[in-house]
Amino acid sequence: MMLHTLQATGGMLVAPHHLAAQAGRDVLRDGGNVIEAMVAAAAAIAVVYPHMNAIGGDGFWLVHEPGRAPVAIDACGSAAALADRQWYRGRETLPTRGPGAALTVAGTVGGWARALALAADWGPALPLERLLSDAIRHARDGVAVSTSQSRLTAQKLAELKDVPGFADTFLVDGAAPVVGHRLRQPALAGTLEHLARRGLDDFYHGELAHRIAAELARLGSPVRSADLAAYRAATVAPLSLRLSDCSLFNLPPPTQGLASLLILGVFERLGVRAGEGFDHLHGLVESTKQAFLVRDRVVTDPRRVPRDPRECLLPEELDRRAAAIDRRHARAWPQPSAAGDTIWMGAIDREGRAVSFIQSVYWEFGSGVVLRDCGITWQNRGCSFSLDPAALNTLEPGHKPFHTLNPALALFDDGRVMPYGTMGGEGQPQTQAAVFTRYARFGASLQQAVSAPRWLLGRTWGDTSTTLKLENRFDEPLLQALRTAGHAVEVLDEAFSDTMGHAGALVRHADGRIEGAADPRSDGIAAAV
Repeated sequence: MMLHTLQATGGMLVAPHHLAAQAGRDVLRDGGNVIEAMVAAAAAIAVVYPHMNAIGGDGFWLVHEPGRAPVAIDACGSAAALADRQWYRGRETLPTRGPGAALTVAGTVGGWARALALAADWGPALPLERLLSDAIRHARDGVAVSTSQSRLTAQKLAELKDVPGFADTFLVDGAAPVVGHRLRQPALAGTLEHLARRGLDDFYHGELAHRIAAELARLGSPVRSADLAAYRAATVAPLSLRLSDCSLFNLPPPTQGLASLLILGVFERLGVRAGEGFDHLHGLVESTKQAFLVRDRVVTDPRRVPRDPRECLLPEELDRRAAAIDRRHARAWPQPSAAGDTIWMGAIDREGRAVSFIQSVYWEFGSGVVLRDCGITWQNRGCSFSLDPAALNTLEPGHKPFHTLNPALALFDDGRVMPYGTMGGEGQPQTQAAVFTRYARFGASLQQAVSAPRWLLGRTWGDTSTTLKLENRFDEPLLQALRTAGHAVEVLDEAFSDTMGHAGALVRHADGRIEGAADPRSDGIAAAV
């Protein structure tokens, strides 16, 4: 396990797969800016980490330029016009796999385009062909299957093997690929080459859009050409929270960024003075419960939120939530929770511009549908809708689904800039809180903050239990104190468990020095110029 924090001055990118980090790093080395580097990394990781994300998914951005307020990009696709309760009549819940689960537009490519437009006045732009070149090469020539891809394919084989296109793309003679197997995706390489030539907008309005829509319709998805054409990634104002020495930023609904900010806002009010002990873990777990109670009543399609999420972050609201926490005893749990599979990446360039970025197909391999001739794996984010017309997240055509995705950014009063985040569904706000408090409150190095043992209240990665799961590196006296307080403790077998997500963080100091940390639970690195 690496505990040394990587340092550099010319720029840095951290990603959960080394080839994606290197793709972004090389763009920085070629003179590209932080957004161009992130697009290169996002395209590459959609190829080399296909169980976690794809260009058939969604994405969210936080972009910070020195001297300006951070900007957020919502690249979340909406439910198709045909995706209503009548389309799914006879069902009590939405399908989670197959064409019926592919019911929302994929927004991430539109998000790349919107981000590149933000950078248009930063100076000469690198050609799109350069930004997508590593992704195209990896798709065409092949990449070694990672341990996590092999393991998750085997675990989910029964529910994915018969989904259209999945076996031909991701299985070997009907079985999960072994670690190191060379995965080639020639159809996806052709699609990326087409986008490099025609432009990213072709995904929604051009020849590629027509091919995507025709294949989705043939398979039985409700998504049509008109849905793709109607999609627009949106620049939105991020949510923010002021703490004692910094300002935190995250995404507004339909993401659970509100929960990530609430956890830290409530925890700050508990006055915990030392990290890693009972007060730290119990305080964050109980703050998580308070945050999730708010999230589950507020976060939905932005046009349908029952309350302005900014009101939930007012000091008096945070005071009330903190006062509801018993410092020695656990609140009764569980509440409903959600799974998810995602990647988080961060980048900082030589000009001090920073990006916190997240991209996902929701569950591992999303819907499992891989479009013939396009090689695009389509997300199943729409299965987070409910078919109950009274539900907060009820299915409505044109509405956005609830999103676990939420990239984070901290601006410290001393000039430090910190993009950070993780994948992991329900665990995303919790891991963000662990990393931030360890680094910003209790003096851990950035790499120690990411590598240290973690916990998860609830479920992720397809788990059904909602226990308080902890990696097995926690001391027994702490585990016993948590049990005594009433937490339903479950100690996992692994010291570094995928259940805890794949986190990462970067910090740029006022003197221009950049630090970066990748998660030993992932296949990633921090790559510096």
